[in-house]
Parts: sequence; structure tokens; C-alpha cells
Amino acid sequence: MQVLDLLPGGGWYTKLLAPTLEAKGKLYIAIGAERTGEALKGQPGFGSLEVIPFDCINFVRTAGERRTTVPEFSFGVKRLDMVLTFRNMHNFTEEGRANINKAVFEALKSGGIYGVVDHTRRHMQASDNEVWRRMDPVTVIKEVQAAGFEFVDFSPLHFRPDNELRYEVGRKTVTGNTDRFTLLFKKP
Repeated sequence: MQVLDLLPGGGWYTKLLAPTLEAKGKLYIAIGAERTGEALKGQPGFGSLEVIPFDCINFVRTAGERRTTVPEFSFGVKRLDMVLTFRNMHNFTEEGRANINKAVFEALKSGGIYGVVDHTRRHMQASDNEVWRRMDPVTVIKEVQAAGFEFVDFSPLHFRPDNELRYEVGRKTVTGNTDRFTLLFKKP
């Protein structure tokens, strides 16, 4: 498989995916991935890892706004089998998410899959200081479908019934225990 891991952060998922794909596939990482790529370069299991350059100057944040946008762009690769993003969509404005979803759609082959995981916010819950890093899964489904994807399924893998969905995900009592939605889409 040819897989793209978006916004890998410290590389937690990258460290699982790259060794799995090394023998018969390739893992790309993109958007803020340069530091992760450098840290893993030359290590056993990361021979097929490739960083897709993304100039962070493309991130645009309006004064007083927490979320970032990015203009339309391309990853510069085509016919990928899968694109994954873990707990990242909440960092972007609606326009930024639309541009990311469009770029993902263009990078995937027909039948390719797009997996999205993020912190859950209640449907139609207003944003405030406590929940701004949470996403309404219905909103995410609609936005990804608007980019041309078909919604395939969801998984309760990260369902946490004890998470009240009302506190900042970075709080010590919440970190690592947030309810997260796991969604799967397919490019027709």
C-alpha cells in the first residue's frame, strides 16, 4: 500500500505505520512533517518513509483566531491507497479543512480510503474555550462528503462513555481519555 499520514506531530502513528509498510509499500508524511521525518531518517523500519514538503508559511491564522487555514494545494502524489489523519482537523478552519480534503481526494486512487480520527464534540455544540479542540463528527462527515468522498463507516474504537465532551482535551483529567470519533471514507 501507498499511505499518507497527515500532520504526524511527534510521529506516534508514523512509528507504527512505516515499519508495517516498509517491505511492500510506502509511507508518506505531510504537513508539518519535516521534523518527524528528520528524527526517523535512517532508523531501521523507516527506509520507505518519505516526507512530502509543505511550507508552513502556507498556514494562515487570523489575529485572535485559534484555527488555521491553508490555501488550495496539492500533495504532488497520485494514486495513493490510503490517507490517515489523527486528531488534526480541529486545528483548521472550515476553509482549511475543505482544502485539505480536496488535496486528499486528488491524491487518492479510485477506491482509496480516507480515515479521520478526532476529539468528539456534541452535534451542533457551539465553540468555546473548553471545546474548541473538539469536532462535531456530523460536520466532518458533511465536509468530507462535500469533497467528493463516500461515507463508508465509523468505529467505536475510541468511544469513551465517561468523557462528558465539555472539557478542554489538554486538561490533565481529560488527556488520553477523550472520546474520539473514527470515520472511514472512500473515493468513488
